[in-house]
Amino acid sequence: MKIKAIRFAKLKVPLVTPFKTALREVSFIEDLVVIIETHCGQIGYGSAASTPVITGDTHQGMISVIKQFIAPKLLGLEIENINQLTHIIQTTVVGNSSAKAALEIAVYDLWGKLYKAPLYKLLGGGQSELKTDITISVDNIDKMLSDCQLAVDQGFDVLKVKIGNNLNQDIERVKAIYAGFASKALLRLDVNQGWSAKQTVQALQQLEHAGVVLELVEQPVKSNDIQGLKYITDRVNTPIMADESAFSPQQVIQLLELGAVDIINIKLMKTGGLSRAIEIANITAQYQAQCMIGCMLEGSIAMAGAAHLASAKAQQISKIDLDGPALGQYDPVQGGVEFNGPQITLSDAPGLGIESINGLELITNGVWPE
Repeated sequence: MKIKAIRFAKLKVPLVTPFKTALREVSFIEDLVVIIETHCGQIGYGSAASTPVITGDTHQGMISVIKQFIAPKLLGLEIENINQLTHIIQTTVVGNSSAKAALEIAVYDLWGKLYKAPLYKLLGGGQSELKTDITISVDNIDKMLSDCQLAVDQGFDVLKVKIGNNLNQDIERVKAIYAGFASKALLRLDVNQGWSAKQTVQALQQLEHAGVVLELVEQPVKSNDIQGLKYITDRVNTPIMADESAFSPQQVIQLLELGAVDIINIKLMKTGGLSRAIEIANITAQYQAQCMIGCMLEGSIAMAGAAHLASAKAQQISKIDLDGPALGQYDPVQGGVEFNGPQITLSDAPGLGIESINGLELITNGVWPE
């Protein structure tokens, strides 16, 4: 099964509620879809979102780097040589992690189709049922409480609450949400780099003293503030998780060697796809650290790749944050992974199991080769 062509499309899905964090606000899931075609007629799908403030990737930038640098090296190669393909994807250019992730997801999709097996089983997994949390965007307290109630009514029992734009307001938000929903759901906080290390210690010690129990706090400080993460971890009881501080295996080793965090958030858009995400999961196993599998508001194509990884590495990945499809008004992808509220179900169809995608807009000037 040889790679014949690599094409691009756009896929846009409106959100039920605008997605608000300390870094950005968006109203749509907007994916760049990478379509790899083979000489035998098989098609592999991958996708990535535009996240310039997080990974530095935009749709046009991803198209450009794939067309100019990576695609020419992949054409004509055999899908069975998965390690060769992922090595080329990872080493041809530096950075560009989302572009690499979209390519890798498509390549792994084809790898599963080549061997006529679902990806999670090829990677060593056996668990076809997963359960995700749901994100509560930062807003005024009444709106956040309303969103929490809606999520609980939909069956979610883990809430990932976005905060980080005002310390005192954040503390009051968390107290109000905990008072209303502690008996119904676990709470995770995502600060999105919105606090300093001292502010984080102040806030968490105040919350702990008030009896607020949190499952974790995600990336409270700037991504390059590793010492700040350690400062926090050394002074609070609440588990601290690295997100934007943990892109590469090398960064993960540094964080765990220093004891700077308790949990690593793996995202395919940060790692550059499945190959290095697998490597990070294996590293955390050596340090007996926990992992979360997360997302950056991609749709269900990329989420399918992440879900297959979560199943394959279930012993390391104990927390699931793959709620992107649940935040959209509909899912345009038919077949493959089913996202139904908090429930994620992997099919036994080959690869990612995707049958068709509604609403794909092919990018004619993005076809490679012409």
